[in-house]
Order: sequence, then structure tokens, then C-alpha cells
Amino acid sequence: MNDTHTRQAAETSSWLPSLTEMVFAAVLVWLFLAGAGAVALLGDGDTGWHIRTGENILQHHAFPRQDPFSFSKAGAPWFAWEWLADVLWAAAHHYAGLVGVVLVAGILIAASSALLFRFMIWEGSNILIAVLCMLVASSASTIHWLARPHLFTYFLFTVSIFWLERDRRNPTPWLFGLAAVSALWTNLHGGFVALTALAGIYLAGNIAETLWKPRAERDWSQAKRYGALVAAVAGATLVNPYGYLLHQHILQYLRTDFILTHVGEFQPPTFRGEGQRHFEILLFAGLAMIPALLKRKDVTRVLLLLFWAHAAITSARHVLLYVVVAAPLVARELSVLWEAAARQGNAWVKTLQEVADDYGAGHYGSRRGLPIGWLAPAMVVVVTVVLLKGQSHERMRAEFPKGRFPVAALAKYGPDLAGRKVFTSDQWGDYLIYRYYPQVKVFMDGRSDFYGAQLGEEYLQAMNAHYQWEEIFDRHDFDVALVPVDWPLATTLKTHPAWKLKYDDGSALLLERLPRTAGETAAVSDRLPGAAVRNNPS
Repeated sequence: MNDTHTRQAAETSSWLPSLTEMVFAAVLVWLFLAGAGAVALLGDGDTGWHIRTGENILQHHAFPRQDPFSFSKAGAPWFAWEWLADVLWAAAHHYAGLVGVVLVAGILIAASSALLFRFMIWEGSNILIAVLCMLVASSASTIHWLARPHLFTYFLFTVSIFWLERDRRNPTPWLFGLAAVSALWTNLHGGFVALTALAGIYLAGNIAETLWKPRAERDWSQAKRYGALVAAVAGATLVNPYGYLLHQHILQYLRTDFILTHVGEFQPPTFRGEGQRHFEILLFAGLAMIPALLKRKDVTRVLLLLFWAHAAITSARHVLLYVVVAAPLVARELSVLWEAAARQGNAWVKTLQEVADDYGAGHYGSRRGLPIGWLAPAMVVVVTVVLLKGQSHERMRAEFPKGRFPVAALAKYGPDLAGRKVFTSDQWGDYLIYRYYPQVKVFMDGRSDFYGAQLGEEYLQAMNAHYQWEEIFDRHDFDVALVPVDWPLATTLKTHPAWKLKYDDGSALLLERLPRTAGETAAVSDRLPGAAVRNNPS
């Protein structure tokens, strides 16, 4: 009888989802059904040009090498360094429109969160603490939860560090499978350099840990493996359409003062808002783990924490990566403290510990085999159906948010912009590419690595109504301005006799330059003798 009950319980439990699956499903539900909805994932206009780039590749069966989107640098050399992600966005858009795009993004976010949780459990964390740390980590990551290629870095970074930690515990030849991950990552997102950095940190950490041992106990075999791994993952990054030129381009981009000064992602975090406050919690908690790690002579994890903490506090774009490094460590150390409190006889801590032990030892927390069963694919199907059927309801609609993009203005005047030279924000330029490419070309969009410091400075001067703004406008022959109402330029243009206001919805202004007289045209030509050359900077 007991054997029968045991067998029935085992058969029943095999159908129950693991907590890893539950985390995946919960994140999907929060993203699309309980949170801000699909529109939150489309809060950055870069998604627009990524989609159109992927379509361009699929249409021409070739990798772009010249700019197709702008009139300011038309035909200039361009690196589509995230081409594979662009193709995936384009394919998803082809089959399901923006619903397909946000679904791919949502699945990447949910899979990354679930894998991070799985990593914590594998580290030996208490189930309850792992859930708590996963929630804090997810909140700290939300500033990067956008339908852009960096989500592939979020997922692959989590895969890579989990892979490396598993190999530390049980070395196998599978470690060198990370070279294939590196090659794939290189074609998905520029964050691929993080894997080479990870491998280098594990090499440096292992060397330090080996030197810490008595001379007679030193074994350099693991350091040799990590040295070979660094070479393998670095070499694999050359497997891309542009070869070593891609690396040169990225290095030049990351050393440009204008980019580091003016591009928001490269600015330090402001520690405002709930997500960044949770990052601050993880930052201090992670650094507080260092003494315990040094006591165990775990120099590798110390170096990981210090390296990615420094990266995160100097550039907000690295917060996502620091979270992946710190959350499992914090969860593990808190679990040690929790278990010590339970052993000391604290009643309520002991009760919760028993609950956590039941889940951790059973099917829900640490089931052997695949962490994904029926719940994850079922939830993907449910969310897909709900989104596709719910596009008639504004809350469920997958669209660029009206509060951030000139949706209403373009609904009325968008077709009239074909063939015209429009001055607008870089974010709105992204949206113009999505809505009207190839009929409309842009002056500036989100590809800051492509436009460079010269055009970037002109863009900033014009938007701020710098005293040279008219010269800049004449140089590029703008005849339409689509600008946010809070720009200094908006007030200047509204009162300028050469410009006529055509649209104002309290958020966006659309203005049109009045036809020049022959005398004004001649004056412009006299003032800009080199305009023909400067119109196409490279």
C-alpha cells in the first residue's frame, strides 16, 4: 500500500511544474497580463530600425555595409553589428507584427529570470531567499527590459556564468562549448565582449587562488584550461560578417568622448526609481559578501563582483550584468545566515526553513532533469493568443507608446513627409524609420556609433536652439521640423518668421519651412560656400 501511494505520488509529481517553470510563467504573466503590458517593451525607438535592418537583410540576402536610413550620411560605411538579432526581430514582425517582437523579448526576459533562479537553487540557496533575491534582481533589471538586442546579452551572460560555475565544481570538456556561445553572441549583440571578460576573470582568479596555496599543492592545469578558453572565446568573436573590423569599430566607439558623455546608457545610474534602488541594495549586498568569499579563498567571485560593480556604477548599461553576478552570491550567503538562525532555535525562522527544505528537497525546487516541462510552452501559447486577440483593446495593444512618440502627429501628416528632410529627435527618427522607411530618410536616429561626434554635436546644438542653429538647418536643408514641445528649439521655431506651425498636440510640434525667396536662397549660398561638401559628412 505504501509502495502504491509512493508510486502514485511520484507519477503525480512528475506532472507538476518546477519552481523554475513557475518563475518563467510568472514573469510572462507580469510582463503582458498584469504589468504595464506589451507597450512597455516598446519604450525605445531603436526597435524600429532593428526591425527594418532585419527586413533589409532578408530581402537582399546580404549584410548591410552602407547606411540605408539617413540623408545626413547616406551611403556611408555602416556596421550592422547586431544583424542576427535584427533578422530575428524582422522574422517575428513578419509573422505577428509588433506582437511577435514583444513576445520574443518577453520570452528572453522570462527565460533569463528563470535561469537566474535556477542558478541560485543550484548554488544551494534557500528556496524562499532565492525567490526574494530573484524578485529584487528582476526589479533592478527592469530599466533594460526593452525589445532590443541587449536582451540576448542578458540571457547569454546568465548562461555563460552558470556554465563557468558548473565547470568550476565539476570540470569537463564541455567548458569549450562557450566558444560556440561566443560566436553566436557576437552576431546578436555588441555585448559579446562580456564573455571574453568573464573568461579572463576566471583565468586571473584561478591564478590567484593557485598562488594562495602552498607551493607543493599548486596545480596549474585549471589555469591552462582557462587560458585556452580565453583564446577560444576571443577567437570565436572573429566569426562575423565584418571580421576584425567589427572589433576596431567597437573599440573606437567606446573610446569616443562624445558617446560616453551624451549617450544615456553610458552614464552612471542615478539611483532614482524603484528599480535602481533595488540595484543599490544588490550593489551593497554583493560588496558585503567579499570578506566571506576571501575567507573561503574564492578570489574568482571577488574579482567578478568588483569588476562588474565598477562597470555598473560607471555605466548604467552594465547594471543588468552585475545583477546576474551578484544575486546568486547574495542568495547563497543569506541562506547560510538563515540556516544558522534556524539552528539557534528561532521558532518562526525554523518553521519557514522547514517549508523551504520541503520545497528544496522535493519536485518543485530541484527536480533532476529538464527544468522546463509543460507549463512554460503552455504559458507562451496562452500569452500569444491573448495578445493576438487583444489588439483591439488599448491596454493589450503592442504599439510604440503614444506618450513617447509622435503617434498622433504622424497619423495625420506622416505620409506628407516622404522625400522631405525632417529634423527630429533621434528616438523619433527611429520611429520614422519603422513607420515610413524607405519613403522617409532621417537626419539622426539611435545609431550613435554610426553618426559620430560631429553630427551629434550639431544635433544637440540645434535641439537646444544654439545661436548657430539656423546655419545647421541651412547646411542640411531641413524643410520640416518634428520636435517635442519641451525643446528650446520648439519655442524658437514657433516664433520664427520662416517657419509655419502645422500641428501642435501639446506633446509634439510639426513645423514647415516657408518657401525661400530668391534673395534668401542666394544669402544662404553665400553664407555656406562649402555646404555641398558638408551636407554629407563621413
